[in-house]
Amino acid sequence: MTTSIDPTRALAPRFALALEAEFGAEHRDVDPLLQWSDRADLQANCALGLAKRIGEKNPRSVAERLVAKLDASDIVERFEIAGPGFINITIKPEWLASQLSSRLGDPRMGIAKKSAPEVIVIDYSSPNVAKEMHVGHLRSTVIGDALALVLEWQGHSVHRQNHVGDWGTPFGMLIEHLLDLGETRAVEELGVGELNGFYQAARAKFNESDAFKDRARKRVVALQAGDKETLRLWKILVDESASYFATVYKKLDVSLQHEHIAGESFYNPWLQSVVEELEEKKLSELSDGAVCVFPPGFVSKEKKPLPLIVQKSDEGFGYAATDLAAIRYRTQTLKATRMLYVVGAPQAQHFAMVFAVAKMAGWLAAPARAEHVAFGSVLGADKKVFRTRSGDSVRLVDLIDASYDRALEVVNENSAHIPEGERSAIAKAVGNAAIKYADLSSDRVKDYVFDLDRMVQPTGDTGVYLLYAHARSRSILRKAEADAGVTVPAAGSRMVIEHPAEKRLVLQLSKLESVLDEVAATLAPHKLCAYLFDLSVHFNKFWDQCPVIKSEGDTRATRVALVAATADALKLGLSLLGISAPDRM
Repeated sequence: MTTSIDPTRALAPRFALALEAEFGAEHRDVDPLLQWSDRADLQANCALGLAKRIGEKNPRSVAERLVAKLDASDIVERFEIAGPGFINITIKPEWLASQLSSRLGDPRMGIAKKSAPEVIVIDYSSPNVAKEMHVGHLRSTVIGDALALVLEWQGHSVHRQNHVGDWGTPFGMLIEHLLDLGETRAVEELGVGELNGFYQAARAKFNESDAFKDRARKRVVALQAGDKETLRLWKILVDESASYFATVYKKLDVSLQHEHIAGESFYNPWLQSVVEELEEKKLSELSDGAVCVFPPGFVSKEKKPLPLIVQKSDEGFGYAATDLAAIRYRTQTLKATRMLYVVGAPQAQHFAMVFAVAKMAGWLAAPARAEHVAFGSVLGADKKVFRTRSGDSVRLVDLIDASYDRALEVVNENSAHIPEGERSAIAKAVGNAAIKYADLSSDRVKDYVFDLDRMVQPTGDTGVYLLYAHARSRSILRKAEADAGVTVPAAGSRMVIEHPAEKRLVLQLSKLESVLDEVAATLAPHKLCAYLFDLSVHFNKFWDQCPVIKSEGDTRATRVALVAATADALKLGLSLLGISAPDRM
């Protein structure tokens, strides 16, 4: 019988066999409800529910019968029945040692790719052309990227989709403003990231000049009609903005690339066919001249049916039409079975209605499903939405640069022994770890306070603390080799787990696969952050209590192996959050 380094996974099939043997095949599927416990290593809580299921009044008796049939002597040191029927489980140190040994040097930590991978589309970041990326884009970009990295690492086929706002009525005024500036000057402004100024100047002229407003409206008509010169000017705006977005993504070290852009313009050719198909299926109706769908269950404050407007009365298309076209494309062309929309919580009702209409139209049918990955806001020290002193949105690039500058101060204070050039690279990693971990370690549905001074600290629950734990583990390995000629043992080497801190550390290492599965299922990266923080805490306690280099024989080999496994787990887990971990700090 094959086992997993995670004892909960190794024991689950043993419980299934025992349940069948003692209570019958119809009870084989009972969940043993295995969970980590402070009273033992694990606890199985299935006896109470099973007692009700079979009509037994004494769940403790059920637990005793189940334990008697459990064949797990190779894994379990002892079972103890507690309270009304809780099964406390102590894992054999020998089993943990063998599992640790068997996976040494495996970059996947003994975790196999999924046997039934899905095609997953992740819609995230989505800035607007000719508008600055601001702090509001941080959460979508960082959360979406972490989910893409985790799901891809598990073996799923992941399509990143950057649904940029690159079409619609604002482009009339933007193109006319570009012409007023001249192409060369406009490209210069956009190329250095002066997107806010460019957009605001265009908007000001549109609001103040009727002549400019008339030009802008005519330009929109020309754009929608496919006028070649207008499309050429529009492409300048799109390309320069995309180039600027790429520099921001590179600074933030996220995996989004130019080829992942699939903006509003991408779906524009199919919007009319979306309307026509909804009409053919008798799902839409005219309401005040607009083509609408009224999905069941959605009502206004006045308890009236709420419409999803697909085509406006002026025959223009709204966001709903584009989102419906995107779902149809993603399920029918990309063959997606899971679609994730990493967009702020205020858009919850919009996406719920879009998903409902897509199901009505047959574009979102099982096994395909769509999920809104909602998130809260980034707050300032005043607990209000994070803004500059003038009340403007904080530019994302300014936030990244500020984190780097503050990180460089911390690195210079703590790592003076490292050459200056290397400290700069470390500071970039520290700055990004500070920003990303602060964002990802908070439950995404909640708001969080952006406090850069706290985020760059090497102590407490911060990304920098994890980086230092990883760097410490690598330092121990270097020192072991340099001072004692001790290298990481090969897979299959003899291991001994004797000290309680050793056991706690290897048990924490064993949880990684379950944690990643939970992140993938719940779309909650903070669970991986919590795991990595706990791993770092366990590692630092182990390091304090268990001498590595000064120990001898199998004990030293085991402790070196634990240090190496911790280093690998930290590096892997951080990489799945989009955080690079330097080997020294």
